[in-house]
Amino acid sequence: HRMVKHPSIPWLVDLSISSHCSVFTQLYQHILALVFAVKEVNENPHILPNLTLGFSIYDGHFDANSAYHASMELVSTQKRFLPNYRCETHNNPISQEISSLLKQNLFLQLTYGSVPMVDNSIQGVFIYHMFPNGDHQHMGILKLLQHFHWIWIGVIYFEDETGEWFVQNVLPIFSENGICIAFKQKFPRQHFSSEMDNILDEGIEALKMFSDSTARVFIIHGQIIALLIVQILINISRYELVPIEPKGKVLLLTAQVDFTKHPILRFGGINFLHGSISLAIHSKEVTSFEKFLQTQNPIAKKDIFFRNFWQNAFLCSLPNYTSYWNFEKTCTGEEKLESLPSFVFEMRMTGYSYSVYNAVLAVVHALQFMGSSRSRMRVTEKGQIHNIANWLPWQVKLNEKEYHHSCSRFTVRVGKINPHAPRGNEFTISEEDIIWPTDFNQTRPLSICNDNCHVGYHKRKRKEEPFCCYDCIPCPAGMISNETALVLGIFFKYQDTAIVKANNRSLSYVLLISLLLVFSCVFLFIGQPNHLICLLRDCLFSVLFTVALSCVLAKTITVILVFKATTPESKMKKWVSKPLVNSIVFSCPFIKLIICMVRLIIFPPFLDSDMELMAKYIVLYCNPGSHLMLYSCLSTFGLLIILSFSMAFLARKLPDIFNEAKFITFSMLAFSSVWLTFIPTYLSTKGINMVTVEIFCILASGAALLICIFSPKIYIILLKPELNNKKLLIRTKT
Repeated sequence: HRMVKHPSIPWLVDLSISSHCSVFTQLYQHILALVFAVKEVNENPHILPNLTLGFSIYDGHFDANSAYHASMELVSTQKRFLPNYRCETHNNPISQEISSLLKQNLFLQLTYGSVPMVDNSIQGVFIYHMFPNGDHQHMGILKLLQHFHWIWIGVIYFEDETGEWFVQNVLPIFSENGICIAFKQKFPRQHFSSEMDNILDEGIEALKMFSDSTARVFIIHGQIIALLIVQILINISRYELVPIEPKGKVLLLTAQVDFTKHPILRFGGINFLHGSISLAIHSKEVTSFEKFLQTQNPIAKKDIFFRNFWQNAFLCSLPNYTSYWNFEKTCTGEEKLESLPSFVFEMRMTGYSYSVYNAVLAVVHALQFMGSSRSRMRVTEKGQIHNIANWLPWQVKLNEKEYHHSCSRFTVRVGKINPHAPRGNEFTISEEDIIWPTDFNQTRPLSICNDNCHVGYHKRKRKEEPFCCYDCIPCPAGMISNETALVLGIFFKYQDTAIVKANNRSLSYVLLISLLLVFSCVFLFIGQPNHLICLLRDCLFSVLFTVALSCVLAKTITVILVFKATTPESKMKKWVSKPLVNSIVFSCPFIKLIICMVRLIIFPPFLDSDMELMAKYIVLYCNPGSHLMLYSCLSTFGLLIILSFSMAFLARKLPDIFNEAKFITFSMLAFSSVWLTFIPTYLSTKGINMVTVEIFCILASGAALLICIFSPKIYIILLKPELNNKKLLIRTKT
């Protein structure tokens, strides 16, 4: 079964097919795409004139040993097998086994069914990947999880190098973006051995964990054979006391799994696949391909693969042809491929077939370019003549940029991923086209570790569990109400009283609202961070604090100007106006905002992870980007504090009822003390403690302003209302 003979290619040898192999009818389109592409090139007189392309097809049987054997046949002569061949039994990825052999004989290889992996060795020079960049697929899965808010997922991967690479390199990126991994389960690799019972037990146990998990969404990472293994394990479990039937699960399948081409779709056993979402590689319509398929006939075609495909596709036996299958119906050869259901065979060129088609065209175009660059015959400096037919494969350079693809299609197209689209528009999805598993009654499935906490409860992380799992604990008594909101309410209630008016009512409102927002900013430092929170939280609280300090400064300047402008000849009268106050309150935060924007452009904070701080945990935190820019932002606080101290000193001799110099001085001393101790403390802490230091500084400095400036007014309003009288206040000071 190693090689297929095509009528138009006389030098191919026909070998018999092994009788124990089954046929994936959908996969045969890959072979037909290869035949179609070569046929198109050979029939075009303008492409590679005087050259006829041919091909040999070998079957790897999803097994490394068979891939070894087929590779050795390829590098051997047609009648003589290469000596000194040893068939190892290690279960390495098939494509690597082939490439490790073929590179020794300088064979160029184009793969169309595996994710490109980084390979800087000499072996990598001889491999060109027609499969899309795996990073695009992983980005698409992440976007899909984030779109549906699926943050509690399970991962099933298979025992091979790509599966291990996915777990070690991709899943940490998912965690950094807020996705919790409920469990990672490795399924045994498919192979025959004396330990088959242990392998089956291991697989059944993995399937049981999959079925019992509280996660509703699972990523299945593997090859096309993966689903067959899962289905076999489900069938085996039915002979156990308690059969395993995974229900209420949404499966996210990678493009390599490609369940649309699997025989289980034809012969039942697809309940666990209902509602699954699969990524698929990009394809385009090739109109002449469908006409080419309609001309195929098993009687006239001397193609052993095609005959077996035909029998399995139409479930009939060809006359005068011996095979492993014995169907009751006899094939007439008049059956039509277009009459087959799409899960048996598709007339439209699929993504994998399109990759095969492009692989042929890529090589042809490269050869065409080499042949047309000067002439078909080239002379070296030493006078040697090189013919294009004898050029070595490393001289054929493919422009890989022309063959980038994005994952975009599966049975019912509900969305697409375009990595070349503008940022933010790479992922699109149409939810109304999705049919969810029946257990969800056509409502969007939820996959979270536990429900959100209700009002009056706060989150407490569970020990030794992923970061998105927490318990909802009732808030302690008195923790729900906010003191700043209480003060603001008191001032609003007594807004027409003398003491409120005497202390610049509008500025007091702005100051209290800014402090209220400052205290609210603390919630941005609590809980799981994300990219947006990291960008906003430092800038937001610093701008709000600047508003508060600007109000304190504006209040003091206003009092000074009012008392300096009491004489008729005073030049200060023109400065006593609302525009002056507004300019102070708005200009300082505006300057601060510009500084923050510069920081976000040059050294933006970003979401980072620390895998060494705590054993068994990945700690997510916001990296400030540049401590220098952080301290430059804090330096504006210092400038406003110095100005406030200066104004308080000038206002020290004014009447106390209008003068807040003492309270401003105390508040500025407390404020500056907090932030001066912040710098060394912040530099000496890591992880969660850094966030604790920031939260303490915000609360302490905000409380200093609130208590020092407003507590005397609240004392008079609530406890000494008899002093809250304009005439009494003026008489007392005179």
